Amino acid sequence: MKWTSVNELREQFLTFFESKGCLRHKSFPLVPIGDKSILLINAGMTPLKKYFTGEEEPPRHRMATCQKCIRTPDIDRVGITARHGTFFEMLGNFSFGDYFKREAINWAWEFCTKTIALPEEKIWVTVYEEDDEAYDIWNKEVGLPASRLVRLGKKDNFWEHGSGPCGPCSELHFDRGEEYGCGSPDCKPGCDCDRYMEFWNLVFTQFDNDGKGNYTRLASPNIDTGMGLERLACIMQGVNNLFEVDTVQNIMKSIIDKAGITYGENPKSDISLRVITDHIRGSSFMVCDGVVPSNEGRGYVLRRLLRRAARHGRMLGIKGLFLADVAAVVARENYSEYPELTEKLDYIQKVIRIEEERFNQTIDQGSDMLAGIIEKARSEGKTTLSGEDAFRLYDTYGFPIDLTREIAAESGLTLDEEGFAALMAEQKARARAARANISGWSDASKNLLADLPKTEFVGYTETETDAKVVAIVADDMLVDTVTEGDFSLILDKTPFYGEGGGQVGDTGVITVGGNTFTVLDTKKSDGVYIHILSQGDAPVSVGDTVHAAIDTERRNAIKRNHSAAHLLQAALRKVLGNHVEQAGSYVDADRVRFDFKHFAPMTKEELAAVEAEVNSYILKGSVVETIETDPETAKSYGAMALFGEKYGKIVRVVKMGDDSCELCGGTHLDNTAKAGLFKILTEASVAAGVRRIEGTTGLGVLTILGEKEDTINQSAKEMKLPNPADLVKRTAQIMAELKDAHAEIARLEAAMAEVKLSSLLSSTKKVGAYNFLSAKVEGVSADAVRSVCDNMRANDADSIAIIALVNDGKLNFIASCGKNAVSGGIKAGQLVKEVAMVCGGGGGGRPDSAMAGGKDISKVDAALALAETIVAK
Repeated sequence: MKWTSVNELREQFLTFFESKGCLRHKSFPLVPIGDKSILLINAGMTPLKKYFTGEEEPPRHRMATCQKCIRTPDIDRVGITARHGTFFEMLGNFSFGDYFKREAINWAWEFCTKTIALPEEKIWVTVYEEDDEAYDIWNKEVGLPASRLVRLGKKDNFWEHGSGPCGPCSELHFDRGEEYGCGSPDCKPGCDCDRYMEFWNLVFTQFDNDGKGNYTRLASPNIDTGMGLERLACIMQGVNNLFEVDTVQNIMKSIIDKAGITYGENPKSDISLRVITDHIRGSSFMVCDGVVPSNEGRGYVLRRLLRRAARHGRMLGIKGLFLADVAAVVARENYSEYPELTEKLDYIQKVIRIEEERFNQTIDQGSDMLAGIIEKARSEGKTTLSGEDAFRLYDTYGFPIDLTREIAAESGLTLDEEGFAALMAEQKARARAARANISGWSDASKNLLADLPKTEFVGYTETETDAKVVAIVADDMLVDTVTEGDFSLILDKTPFYGEGGGQVGDTGVITVGGNTFTVLDTKKSDGVYIHILSQGDAPVSVGDTVHAAIDTERRNAIKRNHSAAHLLQAALRKVLGNHVEQAGSYVDADRVRFDFKHFAPMTKEELAAVEAEVNSYILKGSVVETIETDPETAKSYGAMALFGEKYGKIVRVVKMGDDSCELCGGTHLDNTAKAGLFKILTEASVAAGVRRIEGTTGLGVLTILGEKEDTINQSAKEMKLPNPADLVKRTAQIMAELKDAHAEIARLEAAMAEVKLSSLLSSTKKVGAYNFLSAKVEGVSADAVRSVCDNMRANDADSIAIIALVNDGKLNFIASCGKNAVSGGIKAGQLVKEVAMVCGGGGGGRPDSAMAGGKDISKVDAALALAETIVAK
């Protein structure tokens, strides 16, 4: 058995199965494509599920991959043991109705014994106790003796996950030797000791489980195998755990260098080294695949990994930011298979650096407070940290609950999880109540709607309709009739869109008999639409028939902006990358505001590219389709959904040609061309890792263009230019003239100052070996004083000058020292600093020239006297 590196093993596996007719496929991203059921890819077969189920046709019916994976259920155990890790690579060969059990077993044996030359006598195999076919292939075809073939039950050697495809499996184990065993004469695979290391699982998917214990054979059985790359490397390199294999160990060594410690000498520091090593591996790959730190979903997984690693860096005594540097080592060690880590390294390091900076700000304040809370709890004999304290740390200081839990455990305390969860639930309830607040309505008002039937919304297809008044709310009460004052109407059906999904509510009119009421806004609560009306002066009663008509011009403007929001997200993902996800939106008749996950400010070039992309989508004139279907069918269309949003049994898919496909309940155009044009107005940050773009469409663009044209014309008029096209040329001329004028003013000020200051030169006196000048002047610019001092220094190597300059109530000191004065130990920067301190100020500068500020002008004379004393000494 030859020592083999991780990168060589990966290549040997993929090349071997390529020779067997398998398509060698690059690792899929860690972010699942078209699969919202999981946050991150956690197994080699996960990205291939649709090939196994027949939902999609695979590129080839034989495939082999080395898949990046993240698993976090045991994150709290990472580091504490050397066996746990969150990031790993899974080698796998697959068959979708092609080869089956015989080939899978024989190829596994051939790879192990011929390609990587594992000693045959060290390999043990387990099979499902009822799988005689697999047993016979291993025993009679491969030649594995029965003494190293072990039959195990369903718990160990049968793969199934509820109803659906399932089947027996066969696992390959490596005998590490008696020294790792339990000493039992019966010791073999299946024993709980560490002697036999399972390293390859061959799953034979040949049955369909109806969920009631009935199994029928599949017409086209599949093969799904998985072998941990790092685990195989442990065997080939003769090491005990994944942290000792070559590529992982090289990453750890870079951390060891920064910490100035040795691995294996201190159990506590070893834990921290393993935590950082594992977490920076996973974090680097996650950022590369488009994940950005956030407080939810996969972004929270990344944030937790980075912050946990940063904390353990502090525990090792590493000063300052360091994780981005270690990420560069991750990229280097994985370059052969994952060159994208190096290609995106600047971005990866930027994301990691920003998150580590933010965490450092949080941890400083939170750690001190937590330490005090823990000390108090222990002094009072408590064994549990209160949920209230943990919540205050989280809510006030942003201190992560998982770190609170971890630090408390290190001090022997448990955490009141129920108390914390209850306070979090209360906070979320308050937030929901705030979001659901209907135009300042009290809880009592909203509770009035609880028993009302849901309103039929007809606004997708109609702009006006006849309806009946179901309820009237006035002064926090349900009333039968209203004759005056402000009130709200609930109708049985309505064309008015109720505010939701980031889109504002409709306005318009409701006519009752011969009286027309203006609808100021429309809200909705649990399916009930509330029409908020202006003050009325005619009676309206429950049961009245009314005519409801929206403001169609305003609605059309909203539709243009809402449709543009969809196109904007598509353009952002195309220009910036697939890590872009919607973080919020607001759409009204004037603008679209779109918040999205992205870490860096957008450049002018990126903004121009996004704007151009949106306008290209608009000019295509794509038909906008809306389809109501179930969530699974919507997924098959590739529809994007808001992460974490709960959807009902029926969802609405809005598809704009081939450019955008999203789940959305808002109102949209029927053709993208009707948006006219799209213009980005601003781009800015609104939160950590969240950017905001505001833009406008249609008539809004014309309004912006008109305002800019007015500005140009008005500017041309002020400059007396008959042709606004000459504005740029004339502006450049004026700027050049201003520059010349400023230069001339500076020259004249310097000349005036020289005249003014020349009279002071006569007061230069000998102090020790130097020609010393101190003075207070007013009404002269600092540049002019500096110019005089520069001339004095240039003409007299023994000169020392300290000038107090007072202008408009502001005090500055300017100091200058000739060459001989500097070499004699008198530095202008130190001199001016000490002098300014007398007047309550400070500053400094070079040894030959420096400047400082002061506050108390009344002490100038004392300050200048100190200067002379310093020079005399």
